[in-house]
Amino acid sequence: MSGYHWGSLAVQEQAGVRDLAEHVGRSIGADIREVAAAFLAQQPHLVVGASDGGGRLWASLLTGVPGFVRATGRRRIEVEGGLPEGDPLAGALATTGTAVGTLSLDPRTRRRMRLNGTLEATPDGFAVAAEQVFANCPKYLQKRRPLLRERTGSGVVSRGGVLTPGQARAVRAADTFFIATTAGRDGADASHRGGLPGFVEVHSPAELSWPDYPGNAMFMTLGNLVADPRAGLLFPDWESGAVLQLSGRARTEFGAGGERRVRFVVESAVQSLHPGRLLWSAPEYSPANPALPDHRGRTTR
Repeated sequence: MSGYHWGSLAVQEQAGVRDLAEHVGRSIGADIREVAAAFLAQQPHLVVGASDGGGRLWASLLTGVPGFVRATGRRRIEVEGGLPEGDPLAGALATTGTAVGTLSLDPRTRRRMRLNGTLEATPDGFAVAAEQVFANCPKYLQKRRPLLRERTGSGVVSRGGVLTPGQARAVRAADTFFIATTAGRDGADASHRGGLPGFVEVHSPAELSWPDYPGNAMFMTLGNLVADPRAGLLFPDWESGAVLQLSGRARTEFGAGGERRVRFVVESAVQSLHPGRLLWSAPEYSPANPALPDHRGRTTR
């Protein structure tokens, strides 16, 4: 089955979706089609997942004028520029041979595309030799409009080993985050998670969790976590441009009724407000977002 390793296959089997996953997996290839190349060239940001020099996994956000990410070959993209100073992945994205997962997401149209491969450092940024290229459905994507680019910023605001009270509030208020995972030799991946504010629960300054909503049946993220529990989370504050990056370990809990929940233990946290960040409008929530139970057991939207 194209593009799947043993971890994803195991989760697909447990969820009873092997046949559907095999069908969907035929969309995974290494070629960047013309429509995908055009999509990349229109985007003002790119999510990248990789491990740093110490082995911690992170998800980072690059921004630029549309065209800063472009396909330069059938199986190659080039990214102009790098990460802001102090970003945990700045060194990894300057190191040839780094396994990276990238996610290009357009909140204006609810379209997204993932491209995973091996990095090559270049004089102006980096390139990625594509090994997996595929699109995802628009489920759980909130619609937003870009407003302006903020030129000023204080850079990295704080570093720590657990969430501060303010960071915990930001996580609880989030409707979107990105997750970087890896399967070791099978490379890295960056993916999206979305829902109504409150879908991510903070249980303590060092632990949070979220429901794994039904998706495309690939289970690439959960499959990676079976193979390697390391994960990196990126919580963007769309309206202020602030980003909260968390690195730690995650595991999936499988309920008797088929529900799934991912628990994440925080090991490191970096909060930043970088110059050049893009500010977005308030969201139009996805109609696919499931209702949330309130503290009295009722569901709310």
